[in-house]
Amino acid sequence: MTTRGRIRRLLTKEDGSAALEFVTNGLLLLVPLVYLVLALAAVQAGALAAEGAARQAARVFVQASNAEEAAARATRAIDFGLADYGIAPEAASVEVTCTATPSCPSRNAVVTVTVRVDVALPLVPDVLDLSQAASVPVQASARQQVSRFWAEK
Repeated sequence: MTTRGRIRRLLTKEDGSAALEFVTNGLLLLVPLVYLVLALAAVQAGALAAEGAARQAARVFVQASNAEEAAARATRAIDFGLADYGIAPEAASVEVTCTATPSCPSRNAVVTVTVRVDVALPLVPDVLDLSQAASVPVQASARQQVSRFWAEK
């Protein structure tokens, strides 16, 4: 056999290359898929945290007997709701609006609590403030009406 024939046979020999191709292609497809699942899970957790915190804050706000107690209860509810999903309370911005202009809560007033959270994508380094640029804003609102039998205590 000539040298050219040996080289051609060595180059066309495919013993064991199927497993290598499977692993290589599997990794190329699996790594982005796993990252996508992690990113979607983080965004979903942020959405659930914002929605739960807003809903619970609106509920406890309308059940309070005065404005100071309502604000304290709402703050505590938001802190607990976000902590359940591992989100720091400082990472959220909260807005409370009320249809009653002079004081809130008051009889038949509608209270709206809006919680906004910036969810950082997983595995993004904190170098050069990339975690702020690579974040997804999530917002949730909840509305509750104060009872018509409410009376300030």
